[in-house]
Amino acid sequence: MLTALSIKNYALIEDINMSLDKGFTIMTGETGAGKSIILGALGLLLGDRADFSAIRNPEKKCVIEGSFGIVNYKLEKFFEKEDLDYEPNSIIRREILPSGKSRAFINDTPVKISALQKLGSYLIDIHSQHETLSLGNAGYQFDVIDTIAGNEAVLIQYKKELRNFKALQARFAELKEEQARAAREYDYNVFLLNELEEAHLKEGMQDELEERYEELNNVEELTENLNAAINNLQQEEIGSLETLKSIRNSLSKISQFSTSYESFYERVNSVIIELDDLETEMTSALDRIEANPEELEMVNQKLQLIYNLQKKHNAENVEELIAITESLRKEVSVTENAENSLKEIQREIEAKKEELQKIASELHAKRDKIIPVFVEQTEKILADLGMPNARLKIQLDQTAEFLTNGQDKLEWFLAANKGGTFKEMKKAASGGELSRIMLAVKSILAAQSNLPTIIFDEIDTGVSGDIASRMGEILQKMGANMQVIAITHLPQIAGKGSSHFKIYKEDNDDATQTKIVKLGENQRVEELALMLGGNTKSESALAHAKALLN
Repeated sequence: MLTALSIKNYALIEDINMSLDKGFTIMTGETGAGKSIILGALGLLLGDRADFSAIRNPEKKCVIEGSFGIVNYKLEKFFEKEDLDYEPNSIIRREILPSGKSRAFINDTPVKISALQKLGSYLIDIHSQHETLSLGNAGYQFDVIDTIAGNEAVLIQYKKELRNFKALQARFAELKEEQARAAREYDYNVFLLNELEEAHLKEGMQDELEERYEELNNVEELTENLNAAINNLQQEEIGSLETLKSIRNSLSKISQFSTSYESFYERVNSVIIELDDLETEMTSALDRIEANPEELEMVNQKLQLIYNLQKKHNAENVEELIAITESLRKEVSVTENAENSLKEIQREIEAKKEELQKIASELHAKRDKIIPVFVEQTEKILADLGMPNARLKIQLDQTAEFLTNGQDKLEWFLAANKGGTFKEMKKAASGGELSRIMLAVKSILAAQSNLPTIIFDEIDTGVSGDIASRMGEILQKMGANMQVIAITHLPQIAGKGSSHFKIYKEDNDDATQTKIVKLGENQRVEELALMLGGNTKSESALAHAKALLN
């Protein structure tokens, strides 16, 4: 439960500190005094989005801190999962810096806002004035029934399987579209693939063919120039080899005189050896050269085929053509094997569908079982709240469609008066009736859950007199098992609280501030008298206030 709350530099609040007790706590104050500011600060503490404009003094940071007694609520696993230090009295802190950045801490460890939101869901339920209208919303109606039915784990499993089911359906549709597209292009793709495969393309093939073509296309020039080069090496009198051999012979005679002369000799000798090898290789190359018009034609045809394919497929080289061939193979394969792939995914979809139907049936059975119990409990509480003839009907219908929370359609109907006909909840109830129904629902949920704290922001809208007193009694009973905090304008409810805070504005020389004070017994009498007498503390109002407190 919330044991302490500190708010600094937030909206109209400069610095307030509250110590809260278990049981039923009341907060009162005039309209505009700042009750919504307290709730806004609590919302920030529980992970709401930070608003820099809410900082009172933009040159200082805003700090909101809450202490929570959590020893009885089995939250050790949450702290372990989030890698946080578990403390029986845990402290949550939220800071908004002058720079506009927001920071969050749990037991002085920095955390993401998502961690605050998760922890907050285990600690506090804040019922806003607008939430009462959600009674007519199907999503909220499902949440209530599923909470009471204990469907949380089953719903998590269902939603996980539903995501997988929809992913399979999407893949099936995608593959079917691919198949249709591939089928339209199949014949042309097969033609292109055959054309490429018949070319027997290999990496480096184009370079080899172009080199061979140049050889076959220039036989005469190659023969003529190779012969000339060999002759220049081999001529007995002026050939390069003979000249070098004569130079080597001269150097051999002086090589012993110094290492320099010996080096000259060795270097010339190396050149002669290299030229000998070169002459041998050129002679071999010359021997291999012969005119071959048939091979020339064949090489030319292969090259022209490659050039045509490159132009056709807008490819720069054979390697790109090979990649295009592989791509076409896959396209053709998709078409030829798509039927098998579709059948396989269809089998997976059917299996997942059966699993979903099984889980949805479990959800339906648990809902169907708890609805009569919930209706009976709600009608009983509504009778205590001055609606003895109110009848609630909850219609649960199974559908073939997989919806976000099962295969059920759920709708609440209300007959508020004796002999009245059932109408949709949002159309059948007045504002005061909706408030009473919401309180009935919340009290049942509170008994079902292990939630430490629930805060009601004017749950008493639209009611007064004896009905307000009865609402106060229900809130008081709820406070016996959990911490209940109610913001109210009604003295009949305020008188039922075990502790009472007054929220008020105070003007000083510089600005207006929202402040809060815990009222003693005499102060409570005066506050209730003011609420009863319209800001006047008459003797009758004071007597009535004492009666309410007693």
